[in-house]
Amino acid sequence: MTDLRPRLPSPLQEVSDDRFGRYGVRLLLKRDDLIHPELIGNKWRKLVPNLERAAGRTLLTFGGAYSNHLRATAAAGRLLGQPTVGVVRGDELAGRPLNPSLARCAADGMRLHFVDRATYRRKTEPDVVGQLLDTVGARDAYVVPEGGSNAAAVRGCRALGEELRGRTDVVALACGTGGTLAGLAAGLAPGQRALGVPVLRGGFLGDGIQALQEEAFGGRRGEWRLDERFHFGGYARVTPELETFAADFERRHGVPVEHLYVAKSLYGLVALAEEGAFARGTTVTAVITGRPFP
Repeated sequence: MTDLRPRLPSPLQEVSDDRFGRYGVRLLLKRDDLIHPELIGNKWRKLVPNLERAAGRTLLTFGGAYSNHLRATAAAGRLLGQPTVGVVRGDELAGRPLNPSLARCAADGMRLHFVDRATYRRKTEPDVVGQLLDTVGARDAYVVPEGGSNAAAVRGCRALGEELRGRTDVVALACGTGGTLAGLAAGLAPGQRALGVPVLRGGFLGDGIQALQEEAFGGRRGEWRLDERFHFGGYARVTPELETFAADFERRHGVPVEHLYVAKSLYGLVALAEEGAFARGTTVTAVITGRPFP
């Protein structure tokens, strides 16, 4: 994987933002979006351990029609000469023109297999996975779960926390499946804390993160919590207010802001600062887990 020349550790950038400065809070950006031009941010940290374990076998994974995880997996397959299969939620999409995200996956060599939503909900069941492997003709494929979050990925994300030891008090990031937060929290030093901003509704993510930490480390690790208020309606939901916020942040700091994840976590941090959630003198780091895809 070192042949892909990742930029690790990723840069840590301080920015001056009056929405934090007026409360005596220092804001840093952990630029995981700069790790690799195609395997961006937490996708690098989560995918690489699984790619190593796959050892050249076909990689089969899951995602929705606009999944960044599918795009990153397809790009990794192209870069490494490794076959990839993407199981896509929604069989109604099979007869339609591919959206830009799925078209990019196909261009990178990923075979797309569309399944109905009822089957997709059962994607973790062994018999369903076995049927899918038979259907796509890849019985010996290495299977990566939706979002890339499994024990190997969580252990890979522990390095993110280790890179921030002694550099910050609070580390915040947006969460989809929770794997990055599970690993990040485990890598932080005692006294540091991690804050997750779920981008999905439902209030279920805490149990999922707990389960991932138990699978990866044998139990809960680090100090972490979730703030469920900033999902803006759920996954892939973006409001005009959030778009305006993201554009303003880009103008202020020259950092491209991805809307489905990163904008929600940054918005949440501004709101928390205004609420007085951070004591004066606190250093807060926002992890820029990705960037806008063209």
